[in-house]
Amino acid sequence: MNPIDDNPAKLDKLGIWVSSLCALHCLALPVLIPLLPLIGSTFFAQVWFERVILSISLIIGGIALFNGASRYHGQYYPLVLLFTGGAIYWYKDILGEAYEPFTIALGALLIVAGHWINMRLCRQCKCCKNTVFSHHLSSQAGK
Repeated sequence: MNPIDDNPAKLDKLGIWVSSLCALHCLALPVLIPLLPLIGSTFFAQVWFERVILSISLIIGGIALFNGASRYHGQYYPLVLLFTGGAIYWYKDILGEAYEPFTIALGALLIVAGHWINMRLCRQCKCCKNTVFSHHLSSQAGK
């Protein structure tokens, strides 16, 4: 049994941290831009850097949420929240620079919400803790 089977929320928590750091990076960047020449870290302001962080966040999140859905609760809508948030975040400047902080916040909120809902669903689903769908789906079919 691997550590993820013992605590499926580990990947969710990691995904929340990575996506939160990504949002913090994007929101703090305007404050840090004047300091970049002093720090010498101009790669923080590059689009490729933001997209690498976002991609890592979505990969971790996809694994965590798919794992939660397939092994524990059978609900896939947290994945929709995750990838919708990721798409909004990826195209954060589609409404223009003036609205970019709002689209960043919305995208990050949806990513975090997907992880948070997945953690709650995994905690609530005690019936299928050690099985793949078996008891849970049969109990859901009657509802």
